[in-house]
Amino acid sequence: MSDDGSVRHTGDNLVGGVGQGGDDEAILVDLSRVPVHIDQIVFTVNSFTGQTFQEVQNAFCRLVDETNGQELARYTLAGGGAYTAQLMAKVHRTGAGWTMTALGNPANGRTFQDLMPAILPVL
Repeated sequence: MSDDGSVRHTGDNLVGGVGQGGDDEAILVDLSRVPVHIDQIVFTVNSFTGQTFQEVQNAFCRLVDETNGQELARYTLAGGGAYTAQLMAKVHRTGAGWTMTALGNPANGRTFQDLMPAILPVL
């Protein structure tokens, strides 16, 4: 959980399959609690072990508006190429609210620090 409570990760599922087609992991973001000095958030998915998405079966990631259950973006990762990460989407402040931009950019990196060269151009 972030220090301010605006971001919470439900835990890292290293084996998959738990959700039986549902979500094995979730990152919950309460945009109303994100500190005012943060104006952009980029959502990524990474294979920390370095396994490429060619080697993963039935993997997907999605962004969902939890207030109404609407799926805003979905990316299939299984068989998706010889890369270890994907930049899913970006949200940025617009006046009093937030706007989402779907990205879907493949990348390589095990951590967000590794992905900074791919993230910086979309900021």
